Amino acid sequence: MKDTLFSVKKTLNIRGILHALERPWIMGIVNLTPDSFYNKSRVQREDDMVKRVEEMLSDGADLVDLGAYSSRPGATHISEQEEWERLQPAIKVILRNYPETLISVDTFRSSIARKAYEEGASMINDISGGQIDDNMFKTISDIRIPYILMHMRGDPRTMNTLTTYDNLFKEMINYFESRILELKSSGVNDIIIDPGFGFAKSLDQNYELLKNLTYFEVLGYPLLVGLSRKSMIFKQLGVQPSEALNGTIALNTVSLLKRASILRVHDIKEAKEVVNIVATLNQ
Repeated sequence: MKDTLFSVKKTLNIRGILHALERPWIMGIVNLTPDSFYNKSRVQREDDMVKRVEEMLSDGADLVDLGAYSSRPGATHISEQEEWERLQPAIKVILRNYPETLISVDTFRSSIARKAYEEGASMINDISGGQIDDNMFKTISDIRIPYILMHMRGDPRTMNTLTTYDNLFKEMINYFESRILELKSSGVNDIIIDPGFGFAKSLDQNYELLKNLTYFEVLGYPLLVGLSRKSMIFKQLGVQPSEALNGTIALNTVSLLKRASILRVHDIKEAKEVVNIVATLNQ
């Protein structure tokens, strides 16, 4: 049985349908960028997109996260037009072939969020937590789909220089509380918290976050953990992202034991097995 002092919201209203998060969800990563840090997650041709999503859904993905703007450290900036030209065809081809698919769109631009919703997206994953685009929260209030609120400082080009904190957890909790208050005052209730592993955090800070992940339950919202094949794994092990699956499985297991509600991953089958095993432990 789970032992927690805090009540965490365990439902999401997705386009008018209430979904339960009693079992952890698996979010599959599809990168529409040519420069993602893990090349096997990159998909740009339509037939490859269909094949990749079919494989993810077959392996047990609950939703698919599409990213058309690379958020890796030092990533090249692209225009809103280029981001949308990458994203729109992907949403269309996925929903044409798999119309029941829940699609999350990874963007910090409110205009992209609105257009993605109009094309059929079910969730917005904003790495900036509304800090880059002042219209994001108003847009989420208008379109009424779940919003992933991530912690980051700066932007992908500057975040690695912004890792100094007086008190990491206190500053992060204050950040989330103020952003949640602003979202709730706009009528947004379906919020997911993402600590932002690798975003304006050092290697040691990432592991400190993971070690104390349950601390974020005080916020009362489901927790998304995205550390699949990230540098906190491959740098720690001295390997390449392509060799970081074992480390990813280990840290995803820790995340679930610390009550994460959503795992954002490249490797669906392996994540599904982790979910099943941890569920058995929690019975």
